[in-house]
Amino acid sequence: MKSETGVSAPPRAVVSLSGGMDSSVCLALAARVYDVYALHFSYGQRTEQRELASARAIAEVVGVRQFLPLKIDLFRQIGGSALTDVNIAVPDAPTTTKIGEEIPVTYVPFRNAHFLSAAVSWAEVLGAQAIFIGAVEQDSSGYPDCRPAYYSAFQRVIETGTKEGNIQIHTPLIHMKKSEIVRLGVELKAPFHLTWSCYSGEDRACGVCDSCVLRLRAFAEAQVLDPISYVGS
Repeated sequence: MKSETGVSAPPRAVVSLSGGMDSSVCLALAARVYDVYALHFSYGQRTEQRELASARAIAEVVGVRQFLPLKIDLFRQIGGSALTDVNIAVPDAPTTTKIGEEIPVTYVPFRNAHFLSAAVSWAEVLGAQAIFIGAVEQDSSGYPDCRPAYYSAFQRVIETGTKEGNIQIHTPLIHMKKSEIVRLGVELKAPFHLTWSCYSGEDRACGVCDSCVLRLRAFAEAQVLDPISYVGS
């Protein structure tokens, strides 16, 4: 692709940007090679406003070409997840079993399929041939839509269901440990201070939900100071 000056422009990529630490590292990684277009979803999650603010700030710091916030209401209406259903409490991380051994109530049913579908639609319009999503299988809550096989299957859907069939899904963090993601983020100068991972709090992170515990553990193992504040700290 060439710019108006005739100089070859970088290829374009759509990045799913939640506002969390993984997606911020994924964005910083993609921005090294691509002109990045960040896509953010408000889907009725408890920390919807805080995540949107984080994603917007991260996009500005990294320097995306466009930040597109989308609002979808189906998950709130469907319910079934502690993230979107006020009748289901966000649990503390387990202390007797390993996080991820069982699919927790914070799983939002088939959420990433909706995110990917929107990203593919936008990529087709932009002429982008890459989609980045910060899915992580190791050191995670065990969500089924974060497994490598899931993205391989979705890749086949893209190849058969799009005009050119040449859009590639990139999951560069999927096999990494959380501590490795922290170290990579430091190397890439990802704006961790702007990120938000907590499932329940919007002012200060709770420090006890799965996501907070995994994040705190990752920073501790990487021997890096977590720049956000937690309740009680």
